Amino acid sequence: MSGPVVPALEIAVTSPAGARVARDNGADRVELCTGLELGGLTPSAALVEAVAAVGLPVQVLVRCRPGDFVHDAEEIALMAAEVRSVIASGACGVVVGALSADGGLDTEAVMRLAAAARDADRPVEVTLHRAIDLSADPVATAALLPALGLTRVLTSGGAPAAGQGLERLAAMVEAAPGVQVMAGGGVRPSDIPALTAAGVAAVHLSAKRRAEPRRGAAWVPLGAAGASADEDTHFVTDPAVVAEASRMLAARTAVRQPW
Repeated sequence: MSGPVVPALEIAVTSPAGARVARDNGADRVELCTGLELGGLTPSAALVEAVAAVGLPVQVLVRCRPGDFVHDAEEIALMAAEVRSVIASGACGVVVGALSADGGLDTEAVMRLAAAARDADRPVEVTLHRAIDLSADPVATAALLPALGLTRVLTSGGAPAAGQGLERLAAMVEAAPGVQVMAGGGVRPSDIPALTAAGVAAVHLSAKRRAEPRRGAAWVPLGAAGASADEDTHFVTDPAVVAEASRMLAARTAVRQPW
């Protein structure tokens, strides 16, 4: 008799180095983006190729700009082209989403992006990203997803952090049969027992820390992120956080019962 299905561990990364850290410390797959400090943006084709070469399945965020998730026709057309590009570059799946101005799911846009993914000559997974957490009713939005044929949804349960959205995460699992509900947003390894008890199919962490600046000369601000010399850097994947998250999920496997 088989045991319970163990939730997958997905790590958000921005580089091949981050993907190697995820692979070597127990992750099942990665989500690739750039601009993690902006909530994530579409990576280049070359970056997708380099991360795919690491060997873990790569889900690629397709988001053409920061800010809200209400996109006009030109932006949707651009993201459909980006979907095709990242899949051609080796992505196993894409992470997409769009909302209407009244806070509903823009089903027409989501269906168009999903259709672009399915233009590939191989199976491709389609995940609805955290636009759902900005929707007027995240549980009702989740209930729409089975009919759209999406693979999974990345969500905090509409809360600032997934650990605060447990009740709604459980409701989303019930509302979207056949769709994998993946908890993400401010997740710490210590949150994993409660998240898995809510019934989620996967846990998503950025597991990030600030890289040490390597500049050797004077610092001047170059953009909105440059509030200070110490903050004007990029994020890297922390192996200790990935390993701890993997251990927490492995402990659930060993116990073979709800937390």
